[in-house]
Amino acid sequence: MHAIDLTPRVWDRILAVRDGKACACCGRFTPAERAALDLYGPVARRDLGPVTVAQIGQSLDGRVATSSGDARDVSGPEGLAHLHRLRALVDGVVIGVRTALHDHPRLTVRLCSGHDPARIVIDPQGRLPDDALLLRPGGARRVIVTASDRPRAPGVEVLRLRAVEGRLDPVQILEGLREMGLGSLLIEGGGLTITGFLEAGLLDRLQVSIAPLIIGAGPQGLTTRNPVEKLADALRPDTRVYGLGSDIVFDCGLGTRAELARRPLHERPMIRHAH
Repeated sequence: MHAIDLTPRVWDRILAVRDGKACACCGRFTPAERAALDLYGPVARRDLGPVTVAQIGQSLDGRVATSSGDARDVSGPEGLAHLHRLRALVDGVVIGVRTALHDHPRLTVRLCSGHDPARIVIDPQGRLPDDALLLRPGGARRVIVTASDRPRAPGVEVLRLRAVEGRLDPVQILEGLREMGLGSLLIEGGGLTITGFLEAGLLDRLQVSIAPLIIGAGPQGLTTRNPVEKLADALRPDTRVYGLGSDIVFDCGLGTRAELARRPLHERPMIRHAH
């Protein structure tokens, strides 16, 4: 397990990587600072194109909330700061409407320096009220992805898609958001929303943060709609483990682009285009 030390100069470097003004590979850093660059650098990079990363925080027994729905303190202070850092590195944060209705998130960056991402809610039936915290004006774009014809307040952008059996297709969601200029995205929750993007093969990275507490009951983190019957068929991503205060983060790379993102810029293979 790698312990990270996110010093101010390291975070400044990571933000510069996000802006295309620096790389995450050069310079003299301590091993713990280098671990921080290794954790956040692949999310910050843009030279390989937009990245789609999901993050979920859970307990030792795999719960994301209590039976009553209390999820506020699942992650420790460093785990929560980690989530805000991820928000600062992407163009938009995506959540499902159930998470929006229950947790009342703001989806802003408050525990680190950086910009606020666009706030995006997947709301097939138009259930989210107009006075929701994340729909309040505040500089960042506000986007509703829906199949409903419900009008929204001025300034709230609407991406209308066709629902199938009450669900919106993650592939169409991602394509639609990219067409709106929202490139790199953080799929923040809940578990069903993350699983939808995972099963569709749309995630470049999956980060699972585990906090040292046992809840005993309540909703589980990731539950796929098509579970494997044999362990030989289970998804086994390229994974590195990082210590964040009391929490542990499993950083899982999914697919070729995730592996390339770990390489220094000068080791990136040339991409040949057919004529």
